Amino acid sequence: MSEPVSTPKSHAKKAKVDASAFPLEMQPKPGYIDHRIQMFEALKLEYDEFVKAQPREEITVTLPDGSTRSATSWESSPMDVARVISKSLAEKVVIAKVDGTLWDLERPLEKSCSLELLDFEHTEGKKVFWHSSAHVLGEAAERHYGCHLCLGPPTDDGFFYEMGIEDRPVASSDYPMLEKLTDSAIKDKQRFERLVVSKENLLKMFGYNKYKRYLIESKVSDGTSTTVYRCGPMIDLCVGPHIPHTGRIKSFMITKNSACYFLGNQENDTLQRIYGISFPDKKQMTDYKAFLTEAAKRDHRKIGKEQELFFFHDLSPGSCFFLPHGTRIYHALIEMMRSEYYKRDYQEVISPNMYNSKLWETSGHWKNYKDDMFILDVEKEKWALKPMNCPGHCLIFDSRDRSYKELPIRMAEFGIVHRNEASGALTGLTRVRRFMQDDTHVFCMPSQIMQEISALFDFMKCVYGLFGLEFHLELSTRPDNYLGELATWDHAEEQLKQALDANYPGQWDLNPGDGAFYGPKIDITVRDALKRSFQCATIQLDYQLPESFNLKYRGPDDADTDKAPTRPVMIHRAILGSLERFIAILTEHFAGKWPFWLSPRQVLVVPVAAPFKEYAAEVSKHLSSAGLYADVDNGENTLQKKIRNGELARYNFILVVGQEELEARSVNVRNRDDVGTKAKTEMMTLDDITTKLCVLKTARSLNNQFV
Repeated sequence: MSEPVSTPKSHAKKAKVDASAFPLEMQPKPGYIDHRIQMFEALKLEYDEFVKAQPREEITVTLPDGSTRSATSWESSPMDVARVISKSLAEKVVIAKVDGTLWDLERPLEKSCSLELLDFEHTEGKKVFWHSSAHVLGEAAERHYGCHLCLGPPTDDGFFYEMGIEDRPVASSDYPMLEKLTDSAIKDKQRFERLVVSKENLLKMFGYNKYKRYLIESKVSDGTSTTVYRCGPMIDLCVGPHIPHTGRIKSFMITKNSACYFLGNQENDTLQRIYGISFPDKKQMTDYKAFLTEAAKRDHRKIGKEQELFFFHDLSPGSCFFLPHGTRIYHALIEMMRSEYYKRDYQEVISPNMYNSKLWETSGHWKNYKDDMFILDVEKEKWALKPMNCPGHCLIFDSRDRSYKELPIRMAEFGIVHRNEASGALTGLTRVRRFMQDDTHVFCMPSQIMQEISALFDFMKCVYGLFGLEFHLELSTRPDNYLGELATWDHAEEQLKQALDANYPGQWDLNPGDGAFYGPKIDITVRDALKRSFQCATIQLDYQLPESFNLKYRGPDDADTDKAPTRPVMIHRAILGSLERFIAILTEHFAGKWPFWLSPRQVLVVPVAAPFKEYAAEVSKHLSSAGLYADVDNGENTLQKKIRNGELARYNFILVVGQEELEARSVNVRNRDDVGTKAKTEMMTLDDITTKLCVLKTARSLNNQFV
């Protein structure tokens, strides 16, 4: 390549440009648009002639229900089949799946095949719809900025396109103009046209764009081809597939923008990234905007500030400062997990935070994870802060001889880890550099794997049930950078499949190529009250680290000196995952209304008048000595104002005391969950309310009802 993408960023000062001076569309339009179209149309004529020359044969299309339809090869398309089935289906379907491969609806079928027709509600259909919408956004960006596009993938909640813009940053004031251009493209019902292009012609077509050239040079082998897609003036390097035409997009909105690096590498050019969301129905956009409003109310950063739970500081980016009330939540989660560890025969350990690079070389992290680690020079040697606990736990296992009679060893640690996340990726508690994991490594014999994984499923179900969280499971298989032998990986993946089928038959999905470099894993995503998904737990089956660290145990026939060492199998497990991230999820899940056992503000005691302040303080002290979080408001506000402040602070219970309560050694109980109804109060003795609250805390209930 004549101009590599990873050129150093220019330090030359750019002239400031008033965004309002830019027209809706660049005038004159960039020359590369006409150049691409001319090449595309010439190559498309050749491809159309190729298709015409293919022999037409009658083929059979098999649908998921087992029924069949007749079609003609190189002529009939999945859309033709959809129209035969029903007009409404043809209008609703987003993408096809031919013999298990995603396929454009208008692309001719080539042979007899199985066919699935997917709509927007299907996960893969949604991804294709949003990927197509990203192309529409790319078209608008080219027409508005005259920029050079880079990558435009779908995400879990929409899509983005990133681009190189020489003379200005993207601003939110650009959104209306960009949306006018996307509306224009949508009204035109631009067809998505697929074309296979050789590497040689791809380099000619995208010669103006150093980012596309880099991708072509690095991803497309010499002498081979890949696909491009056109919609209107937009032609992009893309494997597809796409929706039939842009008119399928009924609502489109730009949501935000940010800066990023090309391919996520800080040594590469800085790019601009624009995010969007789209739907095939206008009502879905209305619902989505309502969702955004509710999500903004629940934002953990907002609630964290209002409830004085935590904060961040520029002097330690990505490292949370937990305030006293946030620390209460933090410790409540740890105590809950410890109580479960005690029931399930776990052994808690503490390992170092910093290791010599030799440890990471042995484990394979130095080769596969080094860029994500904080590396230090200590006495002329390389060291690193640990990004995970597993290598340290291998050292603990290997610290003395082990017998098969000890296995399984369930080794747990609330370990502080550090990961070198890019500063632009840091987001509240959900993406940090310093965090704690509820980390466990089970060392067991191969014969114990199934029972241990089943026990982990039970553990996971128990914990998530405490918070009312639904969960979903995926099997993530061998990545490209895997360690070890292929046969070992195949065996490990088969064992996880068997465990999933035994415990959750038909309730899990496959996530190919996303396993850890040392082993396949089961990833667990939880869904919160707003039905958003978050990846938390993981169960990883690892044959590689025991091999790398030469871990072994004495078996029942260890007197046989010719026998090879007996290796344990290692199961990595986290349920909460990062405590920081889990607290963010719970904050938004509960909208700051914490269940009593987890609440940092459990009880507020309020006197009806000044003469009863002493008794109010006594009640608060009595409850605190019982292990409850109790505060007293002996300030100068009125009774109504104190109660209202307690409600706004989300205290679970407000206890009001006056003359009657003083004489009876009792309190008047107001339950947070009864706020907004007719006044519901209940008189209880001080001893009775203390007992009930302690039982409620121990029960770890999701509501404030006494048990």
